[in-house]
Amino acid sequence: MGLLTVGTPLPWDDARKHADHVRAHGIRQFLNIWNNLKHRRRDKLLWGDEIEYVVVAFEGGNGTQKTVKATANAYEILLKLEERERLAVQAGEPISWSFKPEYGRYMLEGTPAGPYGSTLDHLLDVEPNMVARRKLAATYLGKNEALVSITNFPLLGVNVPTSFLEPSATPTPLDGASKSLFIPDAAINPHPRFRTLTANIRERRESKVSINVPIFKDVNTSSPFLEPAPTCMDGFCEDRKSAVRRESQSSRTPPSTTPAARQQTPTLPDLVPDAKPDHIYMDAMCFGMGCCCLQVTFQACSVEEARKLYDHLAPLTPIMMALSAGAPIFRGYLADVDCRWNVISASVDDRTKEERGIEPLEKSRFKIPKSRYASISTYLSPGPNYSGGCMSDPDVASPSVSSLPPAVQSHFDEKYNDIDLVYDKDIHKELVENGIDDMLARHYAHLYIRDPLVVFSEKLDLNDETSSDHFENIQSTNWQTMRFKPPPPLSPIGWRVEFRSMEVQLSDFENAAYSIFIVLLTRTILSFDLNFYMALSKVDENMEIGQKRDAVLNERFKFRKNIFGNDARRPAGFEEAPAGVHMNDSGYASSDAEDYMGDFSVDVIINGKAGAFPGLIPLIRAYLALHPSLPLQTLKVLDSYLDLLSRRASGKIPTAARWMRNFVAAHPDYKGDSVVGQSVAWDLMKRVDEIGKTEGRIPGLSL
Repeated sequence: MGLLTVGTPLPWDDARKHADHVRAHGIRQFLNIWNNLKHRRRDKLLWGDEIEYVVVAFEGGNGTQKTVKATANAYEILLKLEERERLAVQAGEPISWSFKPEYGRYMLEGTPAGPYGSTLDHLLDVEPNMVARRKLAATYLGKNEALVSITNFPLLGVNVPTSFLEPSATPTPLDGASKSLFIPDAAINPHPRFRTLTANIRERRESKVSINVPIFKDVNTSSPFLEPAPTCMDGFCEDRKSAVRRESQSSRTPPSTTPAARQQTPTLPDLVPDAKPDHIYMDAMCFGMGCCCLQVTFQACSVEEARKLYDHLAPLTPIMMALSAGAPIFRGYLADVDCRWNVISASVDDRTKEERGIEPLEKSRFKIPKSRYASISTYLSPGPNYSGGCMSDPDVASPSVSSLPPAVQSHFDEKYNDIDLVYDKDIHKELVENGIDDMLARHYAHLYIRDPLVVFSEKLDLNDETSSDHFENIQSTNWQTMRFKPPPPLSPIGWRVEFRSMEVQLSDFENAAYSIFIVLLTRTILSFDLNFYMALSKVDENMEIGQKRDAVLNERFKFRKNIFGNDARRPAGFEEAPAGVHMNDSGYASSDAEDYMGDFSVDVIINGKAGAFPGLIPLIRAYLALHPSLPLQTLKVLDSYLDLLSRRASGKIPTAARWMRNFVAAHPDYKGDSVVGQSVAWDLMKRVDEIGKTEGRIPGLSL
């Protein structure tokens, strides 16, 4: 999770004094990377995945009371795995896995030890690598523990009848890093970065984070839904209750209830202004950063290709979020959303009231529309031809940018950047004056409106020629749906792009399928010169739509209809253009077709529909058909992955979120009141553990 540094992190009052220093040197470090590596080209596709896991502990069963908890033992497991990796590297032993710390003390992150290879045959290494990671980590589990890849532990923050954490810990709403009503600091990874990050977000914001997720109204759910006050407030005097209220950001008037009811059963909205009726309230970074996801990073052949893929994948981020939906339960309640995105966005929202537009600007520099965990706010465009192109002979001079037809150079048009971008004009000016094109300069000037959240005292004065720590300090804490990643200094790694919107899946087969789908899609975009540009405001709308309950089945998404930007590279068997879209004499989409949008289901976008949209999977299969020498076994395995996504998009098999909803609804202990109790959660997590251990496809979930 972002940049991990060993050292002494500064508290916010000290860290804020160094914000300008970090920003200034971060920009210098980026300029040094840029000047050294902007001409780099002809890198091969190398890529990797990141899977996050939760370690849980089961108690009871066989007629005794069932209890399932997230266990802090995950951190001890991580230390053992890291030591095993260190010794293997020291001994020169080959390893295929690597494990990293994550925000929650109950979490692990697993990656391949090195990138996967560049050929289609190498894609068959992915699922076995994921299986090996899970099996290795499982060897360090304690008795009755399990390693599960689930987006959100369903009882996170539930402390009745017992703490959700093992060993048990009590929240401290007036003390500690998060001051949460639900999450004790013992749930946070002990690395100094994580607790400092938690505290500094809260202190910069001048209140706790505020997360409200709509409750799913089942047949017996109370209306309005007003949950009881948390047990950590039992016995609080009025002064201590007032102190809790002050940590809230809102001045909302508590909901109207009868005086008698208020005296008998004070509810959470009565006591905490941020807590909304008919919502699940959460107040800590852990509720977002304690979720698990699936991310894919791939190396491009040049900076121009990386920028192109960044842009064309961005409109796919809400579609893939909906298709991978896996978070229908928060704090032990069924929610009326299926995804974690808005939860994690709010969990790290460090904006002040002025930056959020609640108060007029006086102390803050900008009014900022989004959290630093959000969808992208600007396309990059491929930009000028810095590298000379990936396929050109390096000894032959590349054509000048001005000599290339615009549709060959880029399908980008400034009108697609229709979000009012907030950026630092001084940083933009510095970047442009040092040779950065306007589009890329605006991107980084936008990221750098943020303050560094964690500053280590030992890392203030660095060599800007050899270090990128200050650059990454801000780059890595802009958690957006896509991330454009420059090469590290003095490294063989090239220009990279990270796809960040997907939820983690329950099985390794599913995680492999989603990861490989994204990689195959990048190859298809480049091979057929596909054009997915659309107004970013519509991408933002899709991000909200994609989180809705059963969005993959019931919602419609804005998406570009004519995706064949260059008709000469349209694959055989596909229509030239949908009805109403015209091509000009040069074979490129004419200007009146640039914004020709459709309202499509996920099924149509993924699988296609005659006369409406070609479908991403048919296009990927057309790309695979360009490789007739591929072994039959490779094609068979890749087809099984595509079939999973095809069937899930069509509704023939459920998303993980829908599967969990069905499991809860069918459980004999579920009362139809939106409450996911211990016995239901215990059985759910047992089944999730069984799924994770099962190799291949699972009937009813991935088959």
